[in-house]
Amino acid sequence: MTRTIVESKTKTAVIGFDQPFCVIGERINPTGRKKLAAELEAGDFSTVEKDALEQVACGATILDVNAGVVYNSNPNPNETEPPLMRKMIELVQGLVDVPLCIDSSVPGALEMGLETAEGRPLLNSVTGEEERLEMVLPLVKKYNVPVVAISNDDTGISEDPDVRFAVAKKIVERAADHGIPAHDIVVDPLVMPVGAMATAGLQVFALVRKLREELGVNTTCGASNISFGLPNRHGINDAFLPMAIAAGMTSAIMNPVQPGASDKKLDERMAELAALGVSVPEGIDRAALSSLLGLGTRQASSSKEMEAIRAANFLMNNDPNGAQWIRHNKPATPAGSAAEGARGRREGRRRRAVA
Repeated sequence: MTRTIVESKTKTAVIGFDQPFCVIGERINPTGRKKLAAELEAGDFSTVEKDALEQVACGATILDVNAGVVYNSNPNPNETEPPLMRKMIELVQGLVDVPLCIDSSVPGALEMGLETAEGRPLLNSVTGEEERLEMVLPLVKKYNVPVVAISNDDTGISEDPDVRFAVAKKIVERAADHGIPAHDIVVDPLVMPVGAMATAGLQVFALVRKLREELGVNTTCGASNISFGLPNRHGINDAFLPMAIAAGMTSAIMNPVQPGASDKKLDERMAELAALGVSVPEGIDRAALSSLLGLGTRQASSSKEMEAIRAANFLMNNDPNGAQWIRHNKPATPAGSAAEGARGRREGRRRRAVA
């Protein structure tokens, strides 16, 4: 049975066909996040800290760390990204104990991440491009780490799933030439947006089965790619992930966090109530009001995608006796009720003893 071992200093994550689905938290990545990119250039790591803690609290098994900021002060990532990668990894592994995934297109940043990370991190990534193969595979061998293999090559990303399978096979074979076993290759078969390609879902399900049966490798994907450009993306993602799991996919790079209700949303809803003549008392518990108005909790919580994954783990018999499903869906005990219940039981025993 194929098992990919990813480790921190104190914790092991196992990616495998007989294991719970592995969630690789994607949030520590400045790509497309201008605010985070500006913070990192200014030496402000507060959002990184928040993202690390929230993702682990919401169920991430591994955290992806990407330092791909193009500094305004220095646009050369070969100079800026390696030291930033070191700082980010030191910070994250000082906050949480889960294994890390080192994510970069810059060779120096990859090696700096490998030198800094404790344990056995996952490297993200190698492709079928000749230059990338020659650069990344020696690092994988040198540091004895697993690697994400993205199934595009020098011709680009093919819409033909047979071509993407051939690229994945090429990477696995080239890795073997370096003495890297197939169980240390986690293939990303590249999920296409279903809004642009109606067969995207069917393609990836078939590809995952073929990769498992013929190459014996674990698989991953950027989970939200499937819903790109569509309304209600979470609805598509919620359906896609369990179907991918049933097809044999063993991990995904995704956001496990459902953000808490913002002050702005709550203020907007309160203004709507005021316009209807409904007055909200001053000093009201804003957290309770947010929940009452259907805006959710004020704190970050596990996303709907995480709920779908936990259900799929249970249905695939990768959650023994449904323990994780039950634990995450157990009603919260109201404050003070546990102590009151214990006191009531003690008083009941005393009454019986007197009788």
